[in-house]
Amino acid sequence: MIHELLLALSGYPGTIFTWNKRTGLQVSQDLPFLHPSETSVLNRLCKLGSDYIRFTEFIEQHTGHVHQQEHHTNQSNQTGLHGIYLRAFCTGLDSMLQPYRQTLLDLEQEFLGDPHLTISHVNYKLDQFQLLFPSVMVVVETIKSQKIHGCQILETVYKHSCGGLPPVRMALEKILAVCHGVMYKQLAAWMLHGLLLDQSEEFFVKQGPSAGGAAANQDEEEEDLGLGGLSGKQLRELQDLRLIEEENMLAPSLQQFSLRTEMLPSYIPIRVAEKILFVGESVQMFENHNHSPSRAGSILKHQEDMFAAELHKLKQQPLFSLVDFENLIDRIRSTVAEHLWTLMVEESDLLEQLKIIKDFYLLGRGELYQVFIDLAQHMLKTPPTAVTEHDVNVAFQQAAHKVLLDDDNLLPLLHLTVDYQGKDSKEGSGPRDGATPPQDTSPREVPPTGWAALGLTYKVQWPLHILFTPAVLEKYNVVFRYLLSVRRVQSQLQHCWALQMQRKHLKSSQTDAVKWRLRNHMAFLIDNLQYYLQVDVLESQFSQLLQQINSTRDFESIRLAHDHFLSNLLAQSFILLKPVFHCLNEILELCHNFCSLVSQTVASLDERGTAQLDILVKGFRRQSSLLFKILSSVRNHQINSDLAQLLLRLDYNKYYTQAGGTLGR
Repeated sequence: MIHELLLALSGYPGTIFTWNKRTGLQVSQDLPFLHPSETSVLNRLCKLGSDYIRFTEFIEQHTGHVHQQEHHTNQSNQTGLHGIYLRAFCTGLDSMLQPYRQTLLDLEQEFLGDPHLTISHVNYKLDQFQLLFPSVMVVVETIKSQKIHGCQILETVYKHSCGGLPPVRMALEKILAVCHGVMYKQLAAWMLHGLLLDQSEEFFVKQGPSAGGAAANQDEEEEDLGLGGLSGKQLRELQDLRLIEEENMLAPSLQQFSLRTEMLPSYIPIRVAEKILFVGESVQMFENHNHSPSRAGSILKHQEDMFAAELHKLKQQPLFSLVDFENLIDRIRSTVAEHLWTLMVEESDLLEQLKIIKDFYLLGRGELYQVFIDLAQHMLKTPPTAVTEHDVNVAFQQAAHKVLLDDDNLLPLLHLTVDYQGKDSKEGSGPRDGATPPQDTSPREVPPTGWAALGLTYKVQWPLHILFTPAVLEKYNVVFRYLLSVRRVQSQLQHCWALQMQRKHLKSSQTDAVKWRLRNHMAFLIDNLQYYLQVDVLESQFSQLLQQINSTRDFESIRLAHDHFLSNLLAQSFILLKPVFHCLNEILELCHNFCSLVSQTVASLDERGTAQLDILVKGFRRQSSLLFKILSSVRNHQINSDLAQLLLRLDYNKYYTQAGGTLGR
């Protein structure tokens, strides 16, 4: 019977020890010579045998090889579990069972040498596994029932290894070390060669954008808006200062690779995973493009073998050390980031590229856009047509020549776009490199004017495309349209002043006095808004950006500084604050309507014109009063600093305050 017992514990039940799928191994009930106490001891041992059989079935099921009898059917992938991490887990599990098998062999030798040994001796020898097997079985059952996949297996094994039972902890740590071997191989392929070896979607890096769209909507209440750490919920409480719901305006950059956070083990912080993502993306970009290899060289500075050896050394460690792991990741990241900095700043002349962005997207070349506004005014004041885009680009080229901007290398990279209804979707499906792809190809309403549909694309050169992504250029486009609308209204008000000077010798009426006083107040507000945007926001933020770029040799620091620069532009120009932005847009529209009224009327205003002027005066009073109240009432520090600066420009001599916060009286 002892040999029957040893065979059953090895996974080969017979007539004395029977196997049932539901209850496991049990002593046969019809054995009269067994005392109840012996039956109890044997059933205790049978629990070990049951666990062992289930372990070996699990291993056979997911690896296809184990020392086992044929009667255990191989129900391959019945649970749908698969993947290299599962196979690694099974390998570790199999190695954990080896001491158990060896103990059974030793017992067999002992019984052959001394046939008088009892069942208690077997129980004594196998007692070390009575704690181990049930604990490991919990891990196996968790993997099976919850269909744990990929790197999630690392998290499951790690959590169960944190218990207070030394044998269980040591066994699970050995299994975890085997599973980590797979992770280190994937890390080496990704970080050193840019290869994502992940057929079963098990790694915590994936190809394609992160699945944050739905989550972003759910977390909208708590989302940090980049305004001094304010969340959306807090911002709503500040006088209902809601975010503008402008579709896809601030869409996240659609990177080629992203993190699969649900696969990331809890003992690897997200900051480390982001470094791993950055390194792999950078290496992959170089491997794919092979762009001037003699100039770019190896992005890892030919240290791949050294880093591979250090990863292998970490893999050999019995316990995972986050300190050693992060130190190595940091060294690899620093090497890549410094190389990218050299490539960006020194070889690709990033500072010159930023100056081009500032000159054209942020209206740094004011004289160019002044001439362009004059040339394109007649073609963009009406709804756009199929030929508008071509005509606008011709006007842009003419404006460039008029201001002596004849850079043959630069101008071909810039292209003005006019998004009109019915624009061929095929034409939009292949945008110029660096251009923003169309967000929506469905028919839309015709824009009221060409100015509303105007955009600018810039053909970004490799490798600067990783900094100036399509989403980033779209944000620049939002700022570009806003700044251009302010500059255009300012130009129109200056043109009205010229008309006023031409007509000052003519007899004036009371209506003329109202008209020119309104123009004066409008120009006062718009001129100060323009000065605030160009000096307090653009020049200030741009000088800070250049200072940060020159003070580092790390590409990630540059990307962070640039993102911060762009966020500050959107925040400090109030594009993100709906009440202020809406109010300023209303004021710009009133100014535009006023300029149209003045330009169309040579003589004094008739009754209809006077009525229109009265509506404009009332509208301007209302909006200027609303603007003053918003600027002076918000008490949040970060928002208040921006609003207070604009209020300082508008009310530097307290005229605005003395007028009761209302202009146009």
